[in-house]
This record gives sequence, C-alpha cells and structure tokens, in this order.
Amino acid sequence: MKKNIFSVSIIIPNWNGKELLKKHLSSVIESSNGAAIILADDCSDDDSISYVQNNFPTISIIKTKRHEGFASAVNAGVQRAKTEIVVLLNTDIEPEKEFLQPLLTHFTDPKVFAVGCMDKSSEKGEIVLRGRGIGWWKKGFFIHKRGEVNESDTAWVSGGSGAFRRSIWNELGGMDRVFNPFYWEDIDISQRAIEKGYRILFDKQSIVYHYHESGVIASRYSQNQIKMIAFRNQFYFVWKHIPLGYFSVHVFWTGIRLLQSIGKREQNFIQGYVHALLHAPTIFYRRFFNIV
Repeated sequence: MKKNIFSVSIIIPNWNGKELLKKHLSSVIESSNGAAIILADDCSDDDSISYVQNNFPTISIIKTKRHEGFASAVNAGVQRAKTEIVVLLNTDIEPEKEFLQPLLTHFTDPKVFAVGCMDKSSEKGEIVLRGRGIGWWKKGFFIHKRGEVNESDTAWVSGGSGAFRRSIWNELGGMDRVFNPFYWEDIDISQRAIEKGYRILFDKQSIVYHYHESGVIASRYSQNQIKMIAFRNQFYFVWKHIPLGYFSVHVFWTGIRLLQSIGKREQNFIQGYVHALLHAPTIFYRRFFNIV
C-alpha cells in the first residue's frame, strides 16, 4: 500500500442511505489507503447510523440535529475532519481501489482547490463517462453540461466524487446552505474558488462507479419536486455569479422563459422562479457581502 502524500479524510454524506451503505461502504474502506472515514449523517431515520456503528466501528459518525440537505451534511463532515485533503463520496459511489493517488498528486500545486474523479455512471443499462463539466453564460443563464473526459480542465468538481483542499474550503466558507436540499452547491463553491484565483481540475485516472439511479433523491422526491428545486437553485446561482453588466439580459430572458412556461403549462420553472424570488434579498446579500 502506497502511503498518501497528503493527510486525507473521506467524507460520506448520508440521508437514509442504509441500503446503499450496505452495497458500497466496504469498497470505500478497501480503497481508502488508511484515510480516515467520516459518515456525515443528515438526520436519517432508517438505522443508517446503527448499521455503520455495528459493522464498521472505526468510521467516525457525525449527525446533524435536523434534516437540512446535502450542503449542511457535507459542511458538518468537513468541520469534523482535521486533514489537509477531504474527499467527498456519495453513498451510491463505489471507488476503484487506487482512485486516491491520482487525485492527490495535483495538490502539490498550492493553487489547486479541488480535483474531480472519472465518474462511470450507470444510466439506463449503459455506462456514461462523467466527472468533467463545461459551462458558459448564454441568454442570461449559466448553461452547464457533461464535458468530454479527455481534458483536465473542468467548470466544477462534483460534490459526489471529488477531492478538496480543506484550508481553501474553510476560506470559502464551505458549501452554501441556501442550496439545500440538493443541486448546484458544488458548482457554486467551484465558481467561488475560481473567482478567487484557485484552480479546479479533473483526472480521468481516478475512477469511481456511480449508481445514480439507485440514489436516495429519486426515491424520496417526485420528479416535479426535483425539477422545481433545480430551477430554483439555478436562479440562486445566477444571481450570485452573473456579471452585473449582463444582468439585464438575464431579466429579459427570464421573462421570455416564464411566458414560454405559461404557454406550455410547465409549472416547474415558474414555481422554481417564485421560490427563488421570495429569497432574492438573501441571495443578493450573500453576493455583495461575500457570505455563505
């Protein structure tokens, strides 16, 4: 076993993921290379904690006081960690045995904040290669999608499978809890790091298997709820990061998209916008005072 070149903690955010922990936690331990493992439990009610305590007593467990969401659970896990690097792995992730070392080599550059894994995602019976993202501003919105995995640059590092430098994480204030319960929080912290001059990377040599379709979100939320939350958080991200000179373009195209949604009776976008609008003062306060 090759010794890690940095001290490492693996943080597993969990909410009612007992069955996923049964399937994948042993593989995480086998690939940990001696790293500390922290289960950051988001107030589960499915015996996740007792299962881990009984079967994996060396794993450290921290539990939030109430169910809040992904960002809160991850922040709690990072706060517990004392290592130079924290690696985030979702409960539906199964890493290859040597996935850590390719990630860690990049942190010899002190400007590197985060490095993402090659995510072999199981989707409708096929394996889709994910982990590298591309993003751009168009018609007042931030468009993001899966990028080809033959490059090392990325628009964000996934909170489901990536390594982060803890000192910079703390400097940034961690993930913004406004994005709870899920989505866009990892894109946001990546963007904040980039805005401060830090680097984020993707390494296709660090391979994990992602059984996304068996994740907890799809089993606990309806598709309409998921879409509404995604649209709401998209507005949060745009309002936090859009160049001010481009904001009028955002307002114009938001109006167009609202009219189109009304015409097509697509309620998710409208509901997401209304929910975001109710919290707009909080979002702009975060933006202009650099608070999360």
